[in-house]
Parts: sequence; C-alpha cells; structure tokens
Amino acid sequence: MAPTTDEAVEQLGDARSSRRRSAATRLRRLAQPAAGPPLLDALQREVRDHRTWETQYQMVMALGACGHRPALDPLRELARRHFDATMVYVALGDAIVRLSTPEDPAGALLWCMDSGTAALADGALRAVAMQRLRLDSQTVDRVLDFLRPLEPHDGLRFWAAAAAAGWSGPRVREFLQGCAAGPRADVADAAASSLQGRYQTWRSP
Repeated sequence: MAPTTDEAVEQLGDARSSRRRSAATRLRRLAQPAAGPPLLDALQREVRDHRTWETQYQMVMALGACGHRPALDPLRELARRHFDATMVYVALGDAIVRLSTPEDPAGALLWCMDSGTAALADGALRAVAMQRLRLDSQTVDRVLDFLRPLEPHDGLRFWAAAAAAGWSGPRVREFLQGCAAGPRADVADAAASSLQGRYQTWRSP
C-alpha cells in the first residue's frame, strides 16, 4: 500500500537517500499543502550533500506541486547557489513559476531567464507549458528574444515550442515554423502541435 501523507512526511527523515527520494516523489503526487513545511525543512538539509541531487530534485518538485508559497524565497536563494547537477536548477525553475502562479508567473519566468542559468530557464518554461499559461505579448516577446540566439538544436526551444500553443502573433508563428522545420524531432513535434493551437499532454520526471 502506498504511504499516506503523514507516512511519507515521516520518511523524509530516513537515513537512506533512496527512501527520502521515494517519500518526496509520493508527496509530489499527493500534492497536499500540509506537506510543504516538512518538505522545505528536508530540502534545506538535503542540499548539504551534492551526491543526492535526485532526491533534491524530487523535493523541489514536491514543493511546487504542494503549492507551498513560503518556499518561494528559499528556492530563489537556492537558485543562486552552485549545483553540479543541472537537473536541480530545472526543478527550481519549475517550482518557482508554479509557486508564483497565478499572481506573477510572467515575472517568475523572466527572473529565471535573466538568471544566466540555462537549466533554470528550461524549468521555468516547462512549468509554463505544463500549466498552459497564457503570457502577455510583452513577456512572449522577451521569451522569443531570449531564444533567438540559440542554435536550432538547442533543447531550450522544446518547452517554449510546447507552451506556444497558447500564444499568438506573427513572431510566435515564425518561431514555431522555424522549430517545426528544425533538426530536433521533439521540438518539431511540439511546434507542429502548437501551430494548430493544440497542447500535448506532457509529463516531467
């Protein structure tokens, strides 16, 4: 039987990283707000060990799923730190946007893009796509300006192409047409769907 919220919270203190990771993954699925404070406490302990990046990833994603808004500033602080594993930044970008929704998702996205950390921007764009957020035209222009210098095979284009199903304007269409004709099959597939105004169902690890 899968652990309850209380059981998973207790498991966050297990001596084994694999068990802590399993607990965080379970809490991410349950998405119970009550799990937020113990998750944040567990994450602040976990980041002391660079070897447990997979556990850190799941804890950050669980905080975003739980909607624990008090974690927003601590996550921004963590985003300024050095992590060897770029996937931690992906989770941080994702959670920062989720915890800023609905008040200021555009501001959170731009903050991640302006950070200079590509993986942080990637995670933020992933959250925009998976939540199907419709951005204002000024923010869309900022996103497209951010992506313009990138090579056609750059993976940062993927989540933007997926999110653009809900965006409009000639620059968006030009971006999507370029992605659809590009060398990466995953980006081209996402862009083809968005050109039809159709969101695909995406899952994150």
